[in-house]
Amino acid sequence: MSTRDPQNGHDGAVSQPKPGQEEKAATFGAFARKPGARRVAADVSSAKQEQVIESVEALPEDAVEVGYIADGYGLKGWVKIVPHSNGKSGGDALLTAKRWWLTKGRERKSARCMQSKVHADTIVARLGGCEDRNASEALKGYTVHIARVDFPKLDDEDEFYWVDLIGLNVENEAGVALGHVADMIDNGAHSILRIEYPSTDKDGKPVTGERLIPFVGVYVKTVDRAAKRIVVDWDADY
Repeated sequence: MSTRDPQNGHDGAVSQPKPGQEEKAATFGAFARKPGARRVAADVSSAKQEQVIESVEALPEDAVEVGYIADGYGLKGWVKIVPHSNGKSGGDALLTAKRWWLTKGRERKSARCMQSKVHADTIVARLGGCEDRNASEALKGYTVHIARVDFPKLDDEDEFYWVDLIGLNVENEAGVALGHVADMIDNGAHSILRIEYPSTDKDGKPVTGERLIPFVGVYVKTVDRAAKRIVVDWDADY
């Protein structure tokens, strides 16, 4: 399996080991095309699209934060975006989605992405209505959101975006409920499920307990998004 993390801009993926692979090869780490792949979004500058950055009242319900605008780039209005999770999350979506939503404080804007490409560990892009350095620098500090529906399709049924795992219920193979996925963590080697569950402290007061389960094949057995359930090989006492 592989996971991608769009929640809070994270993006990760997991894949079961192929026949003949060692178990350690089945890491469920951040899944995204590396900068070296040099994917470039299609240039749609000739398309008859509204080339303005306009204010909007709200973002789409499935909007996912994938990065932030760090600075202007060049003199022709391009912006430099830092994808979340060291460029390993949201990068593909930034290269393929044609509609971006920008937020800063209470401001909400909609922008047409005319062209984008990988630049070192960042993404640089040209937005409709952003024509010069002054305009691009005015967008510094805005976070970038992309609709989940516009994320690229994953190549394998055992790959998942992190945002699709958040909120799923987790149980072990004995059917014991372990809680729900509250967040995903990338420790550099693989992804980790951060699971929360109701518990009590030493005084009997209700508290939120936490479990950390590596998102690797040896522990994660099935992910059923339709049933909103993940089955793991993990004892409730761990």
